Amino acid sequence: MVDPAYNTSSHRSYRLGCWLAVVVLATPCLAQSETATGEFLRAYCIECHGTDDAQADRDFSNLSVALNEASDSNDLASLQDILDQLNLGQMPPPEAAQPSDQARRATIRYLTEQIASFHSDRASTQTNVLRRRNNREYRNAICDLLQLNTLMYDPTIGFPRDNVVDHFDNIAGRLTTSGFLLDRYLDAADASVEKILTLTQRPTVQHWHFTENFHQQKEIDQVHVHTNQFKWLTLYDCIGADKHEGGYAPIHAFDRGVPYDGYYDIEYLAEAVNRDHPYDDAFLNRDRSEPLRLGIRPGRAEVGPLHKPQPIEPLLAEKDLADERRWYRSRVWLDAGYTPRFTFCNGLMDVRNLWTRLIRKYPDGFPKNLKGIVAMRKNAIRLGKLPQIHIHEVKISGPFYQEERKDERSTWPLAQHTALLGDDCAQILANGEFSSRNDAITRLQRFASRAFRRELSEQETADLLALYETRIAVGRNQLEAYGDVAKSILVSPSFLFLASEGHQKQADALAATLWASVPDTELLDACSQGLTGQELRDQVDRMFSDAKSQRFVRAFLDAWLNLRDLGAAPPDRSQFRDYYHFDLETAMREETQQYFRHLIRHDLPPKLLLDSDFAFLNKRLAAHYDVPFEGPNEFRKVTLASSRRGGLLGQASVLTVSANGVETSPVVRGIWVLESLLNSPPSPPPPDVPPLDPDTRGSDSIRDRLAKHRSTPACNDCHRRIDPPGFALENFDPIGRWREKYDKQHPVDASGVLAGDRHFGGIEEFKELLLDDRQQFYQALVTKLMSFAHGRLMTAGDRPRIDAIVSAIEHDDIGLREVIHRVTQTL
Repeated sequence: MVDPAYNTSSHRSYRLGCWLAVVVLATPCLAQSETATGEFLRAYCIECHGTDDAQADRDFSNLSVALNEASDSNDLASLQDILDQLNLGQMPPPEAAQPSDQARRATIRYLTEQIASFHSDRASTQTNVLRRRNNREYRNAICDLLQLNTLMYDPTIGFPRDNVVDHFDNIAGRLTTSGFLLDRYLDAADASVEKILTLTQRPTVQHWHFTENFHQQKEIDQVHVHTNQFKWLTLYDCIGADKHEGGYAPIHAFDRGVPYDGYYDIEYLAEAVNRDHPYDDAFLNRDRSEPLRLGIRPGRAEVGPLHKPQPIEPLLAEKDLADERRWYRSRVWLDAGYTPRFTFCNGLMDVRNLWTRLIRKYPDGFPKNLKGIVAMRKNAIRLGKLPQIHIHEVKISGPFYQEERKDERSTWPLAQHTALLGDDCAQILANGEFSSRNDAITRLQRFASRAFRRELSEQETADLLALYETRIAVGRNQLEAYGDVAKSILVSPSFLFLASEGHQKQADALAATLWASVPDTELLDACSQGLTGQELRDQVDRMFSDAKSQRFVRAFLDAWLNLRDLGAAPPDRSQFRDYYHFDLETAMREETQQYFRHLIRHDLPPKLLLDSDFAFLNKRLAAHYDVPFEGPNEFRKVTLASSRRGGLLGQASVLTVSANGVETSPVVRGIWVLESLLNSPPSPPPPDVPPLDPDTRGSDSIRDRLAKHRSTPACNDCHRRIDPPGFALENFDPIGRWREKYDKQHPVDASGVLAGDRHFGGIEEFKELLLDDRQQFYQALVTKLMSFAHGRLMTAGDRPRIDAIVSAIEHDDIGLREVIHRVTQTL
């Protein structure tokens, strides 16, 4: 049932009225009739929300205020919307005629009773609807099922992008299936199975040793031919540079990459050179006390030049280097065809421009009258003392099949072979044959049962056998025929779609939500017995203890906060060099993920998402925030001296994704707050009103322009809600740095007024007001979690379940982990 005690007002005087509504429910003398409620709507709502030009696309002119069996979901949604607006104190608008407190409370009572009665007579008819796996779920499902390493392998490369609704990529009604997508499924199944069956014999460990002829790229090779005769690799640039020169150090003699998937030992004789350089640290924008860090990233010559960035290049290893030559070793995973490339993790920025800047700033160390980039580069490298990394020798050994150096003999057959072929498959791999036809079919049946998350019917087993025999008849050997049948299993609707009924539905829903993948055997077995109560809680806790639950954290934050679009509007390089120099985008995303994960792990109150006295930072992000930070550049929990950075609204990921990369707009950020944190998006602007372009020419200018915009009646209703949250964030620039002025002349004014004439002077006071009315935030959070878990947008029919969880947060003071527990109990 709807709990009126939960619906608090954003207006202080209205809040008292809402709490009094609880008393009203038990006070017959204040009962209100259907007629009186209808008169209330006509007096205070219909003028703006009538048939003629209804504001915010809400027409209540023909709305019946009494819900009955004939009422549809639109009536329920409209009455719920009216009740929410009355409770929040946002309607009627301040400039309109206002009802008496008694009339308001009586209307709240009547609507609450009507909605509660409607829900009590009907269990929600909404269920987990049939839907296909989206791209991220498919990628994880196929790789988990087959035990494939996903660092460099993505079977969804070439898939069409999933449609997104309210930033969710898993909404059933929008996950369409096309002929093109079906072709990609066939390609992905073929590539995934062949990836396993082409490796049937254990590869012999090979060794490669490189000691000279270290070419890199033509721009710096023309200098290195004179300075080091290609006797070592040299790294100058960080990978965030615009036009790399010495940002990647590939081994061109090994450009075809490793011959097999597996772990490889990379040994390298390397040194940090000129860490303690003769130049100003501020000029180079680096800390000389920080060791030079070498990274290893994969590259593939078929994709593009090895000295430039590539789409798939995860950081495989990272080492702090000594200021002298030493041998280092890293064991890293490489897919066949990938070659290791060395990078300078905390290197210089845009050395192509730095060559010239160095010589102009320190002319005494260089010849006079140098002109042109070629001469500048040559002399800066030859005579300069810039920090750089030298790699003198490289040894590569592999493949191995253990991440650590252990008994390598115990790792064959590989987990991927067992996943596809079943236990005791060593003999099958050696001979390419099964012990009998029944042995092959039994193994295929087991594999299909795992892929389908259920037992096969007799007809399905017969179909597998028929396909296997057909493939044998056309000349395929037994292992090839087996692989062909396995591919057909991976393109079956029973694998591509989540189950929509039975205990398998619960297992699929839990696995898709928390792991973005298929359920494991333990979850399937547990759900087959009917998973409820403590058993369900135990399974959810077990799933959260698995590293795969990080997928939930990332995917939910991508949807809820729209972090999927972080970096989609790249910040201007001339204004925000640090963003690229120190890879702040990765750090921003990591901060928000670690923060959210910490709240889940320790079951901390959801209100900490709005404000807190701690954050998770590394050295570079702390510097970005002007927060003191001692020690290595590793993420850790940091206590904040100021509340401006506490919670989501102080995190650079949120502040960057709600800007356009060049400037900030109170409108854009205000809409982000309303949509993401309050689940109260404004209506689209009328078609005859021109858009308001972002402007940071000064606080007076933007406020004047917005004030003029609000003078238009069609714009005023929305902008008085949009603009104040946007103003509250104006002290943060487009990448989340704190600023007191837009430029040297115009100070930032981050003040504003919320509904109910509640004033705030900046972000700290704004967050206090959000905390005062945090029930709306709780409802938004729970609604987003429910939509994510159920794979559909929530409707008015889901409000009782949402309100029950929200009420528990407020009254039982439950933590974020418990909130997720209660959401999973609705699956």
